[in-house]
Amino acid sequence: MGRLTDAVKHLLIINVIVFVASQIYPQMFTWFSLYYPENPNFEWWQIITHMFMHGGFFHIAFNMYALWAFGTPLEQMWGRNKFLFFYFSAGIGAALLHSGVNYYVFHDSLQALVGQGVDENQVMEIIAGGQYSPAWNDLIGADKVNSLLSAFNTPAVGASGAIYGILVAFAFAFSEAELMLIFLPIPIKAKYFVPLLIAGDLIFGFTGASTGIAHFAHIGGAIAGFIMMWYWKKNDFNNKRWN
Repeated sequence: MGRLTDAVKHLLIINVIVFVASQIYPQMFTWFSLYYPENPNFEWWQIITHMFMHGGFFHIAFNMYALWAFGTPLEQMWGRNKFLFFYFSAGIGAALLHSGVNYYVFHDSLQALVGQGVDENQVMEIIAGGQYSPAWNDLIGADKVNSLLSAFNTPAVGASGAIYGILVAFAFAFSEAELMLIFLPIPIKAKYFVPLLIAGDLIFGFTGASTGIAHFAHIGGAIAGFIMMWYWKKNDFNNKRWN
């Protein structure tokens, strides 16, 4: 991989500083994590800042390792400006798909309550206050109520969406490179390794498995990364355009 490239180095430093600061000042999670757009805690800048927030040591450690391992060769190939554009675009793509899926899940459950005669404004007022009515469980089922509350109240944090975009770009650029999963220590070529990871997120995302991971944010970052790589390849984009 050679030396640590400038953009990757600065992203690593900023992420570590923000992580340490957030452990000292937990209120940062409310300010900078990505909340559901109708949640009172939502702010427009969270679309960017959530990429620098992490939920724990292993969360940031895995993300920063991936940023170093897969981002370094891409920045060496592209240069700083193109790499940063790609990184943040993938992260924004992750935020948009994650928020879009949450919007669908939230309003699907909300309309189910409205269909049972519950006033929509009353529901919004109750959940905006951090509460819910146990009677909702009897009306639409506990699973739908949990989906409603989770979509509204649970913020997204982490660079994972941007990292998934980086992984897709790596698989495009270095398709024959052999990688290994921690739980499956067998060399797998990047062109198979990355789709395998994404397939796992698709399965967990569509089955609604409670993993504590924003699977659709991963998928959103991967889709954004794929679109950019496909477009750049089709139009023969080169590094001179980013100098």
